[in-house]
Amino acid sequence: MVLFVSFYAKAQQTTIKIPKDTSFTVKNEYKKYLKNFPHIKPAKDSLPENVNESRNLVYNTLKNTLFGDRDLHLDVFSPKKKGKYPALIMVHGEGWRAGDKALQVPLAQKLAAKGIVTVCVEYQLLQEAKYPAAVFNIKSAVRWVRANADKYGIDSDKIAISGCSAGGQLALLVGLTNGVEAKEGNQGNLGFSSNVQAIVDLDGVVDFMAPLSLNLKRGPDSPDVQWLGGTFYEKPEIWKDASPIFWANEKSCPILFVNSGFPRFHAGQDELIGMMKDWGIYTEVHKFDIQLHTFWLFNPWIDPTANYINDFLLKVFK
Repeated sequence: MVLFVSFYAKAQQTTIKIPKDTSFTVKNEYKKYLKNFPHIKPAKDSLPENVNESRNLVYNTLKNTLFGDRDLHLDVFSPKKKGKYPALIMVHGEGWRAGDKALQVPLAQKLAAKGIVTVCVEYQLLQEAKYPAAVFNIKSAVRWVRANADKYGIDSDKIAISGCSAGGQLALLVGLTNGVEAKEGNQGNLGFSSNVQAIVDLDGVVDFMAPLSLNLKRGPDSPDVQWLGGTFYEKPEIWKDASPIFWANEKSCPILFVNSGFPRFHAGQDELIGMMKDWGIYTEVHKFDIQLHTFWLFNPWIDPTANYINDFLLKVFK
């Protein structure tokens, strides 16, 4: 009887669906901004002729989660021409609780056509796991890329990470914690390094405790409050731990910032740039002076965004 109950409970566990926030879509974003930006058009998922794709590859399987054994997936876009190329791990945003890796695909395809192997990653959102689970997921994705570098024509010494909005915060945190054991987690391809050599932040917060961020009016359902397990006043040590700026040091890698016209999404950026300058570490900043946060999802901004990223990576990986 005990064995039967145990088996039944396990079977029930594996059938539980992961809760999903479907409120964010490109279509809804388009409708929101169309009145003030009548010329915008959503960027499309369209594979360039010179690019190969491999979609929904499993990079990590998390055992015995609340939702059973949990596969995490990624998409790879690589130049068809044989060679060794830099790689860019791409992290989607939308408040740590919505969105998915498909949001990064149009930009990933454009960059792959320019000669970068791009990797769009899935990670655990807050309905499934709180901070720092997503960091551990993404670190394991970096290790997967190194483990599979030869297969996809990747130069394993030239791996960068990018992120948009909440994904930008995650990309910064993953990149600025190179070599920090406490941020590695215990997931997948542990024999490979999770270090990255460059970071690209598209409108992602650098410091949760900077005034532009901390002074925002928040309710208990605010995504950062939910993700971090409480408000700053309840969990100050976690808010600091999740703020990328506190992990920066003289060994940090170069960073590209691409900003919208909303200052709150750049909280802490000027301070970090000042620190990097003192350490002699290269940073680069570009700004679209528009009141449109998700610029990377739309024409006419996706092409210059791709150009900024490509030029930056060519510069730091030359």
